[in-house]
Amino acid sequence: MSRGDRAPPVASLAVDSRCRLGEGILWDDRRQWLFWTDILGHRLWAYAPRTGATHAWEVPEPLGCLALCEDGGLLLALAKSLRVASPPCAGAPLALQRLADLEPGLGAATRSNDGRCDRHGNFVFGTKDETGATPPLGRVYQFSRQHGLRPLALPPVAIPNSICFSPDGLTLYYCDSTQPRLWRCDYDPDAAAIANPRVFAETEGGQAPDGSTVDAKGGLWNARWDGACVVRHAPDGRVDRVVAIPAGMPSCCAIGGADFDTLYVTTAREDMDADALARTPTAGGVFALPLPPGSGRAEARFGAA
Repeated sequence: MSRGDRAPPVASLAVDSRCRLGEGILWDDRRQWLFWTDILGHRLWAYAPRTGATHAWEVPEPLGCLALCEDGGLLLALAKSLRVASPPCAGAPLALQRLADLEPGLGAATRSNDGRCDRHGNFVFGTKDETGATPPLGRVYQFSRQHGLRPLALPPVAIPNSICFSPDGLTLYYCDSTQPRLWRCDYDPDAAAIANPRVFAETEGGQAPDGSTVDAKGGLWNARWDGACVVRHAPDGRVDRVVAIPAGMPSCCAIGGADFDTLYVTTAREDMDADALARTPTAGGVFALPLPPGSGRAEARFGAA
């Protein structure tokens, strides 16, 4: 099934956060909270759908992405460091513990970008090239407490995104947002090894792929940065659903809610001019669309293995 002649469903505004660069959204099924980052705003955000309450915490560096920890804390991939935050509490600052420095020899030439935990409790993430170098300076890593940082044998990357895993944890999805395609490869979490990289799907009209999540049936939902939509790809790569995002640049998505029945999408406003922001002032917010119960599954947690 493709878009055809039918207008796609339109997500509605859930949180008017107006992030400069909203990203890295995930659902905490234990707290029943959403977490996401405003990378350029140096903030971690949270939202409790049951009460409508939102919270935001300042962080010392741009926060590229994050993961849930088994003990209730958060693993934060800041621009140049990985840190653990104690369980967040509304109204209290985050207590941070440094775990690792990220590419210190490259300085401001790179920063963390997209990432998430694999199904075995390791954190997989990429670094973004801030220089435009050829070949790019970004890399993809696995991090665990047992092994520390281990690079994955993927090509250098300019803007790593779409890092997520098949339900069995043995396929890694990824992309470089400068290229109009999504990739997948075989993944060995114990050895931090990959094999057989191949194209999973080309994007329509050369749209830039951004962050993704995998649903309970193995479908991949991908935010199209310049496409005003989120696209669901079936496990074989076919497009079988499109959701319109009415404001901002769609950047990442997650499936949450008490019954895993809501698609949530972060957006950004960094590439929008004054006229565009005047027309769509809610750009940078989080948007939501109802899904059938059981559409998603719980996020893997760091250190669960």
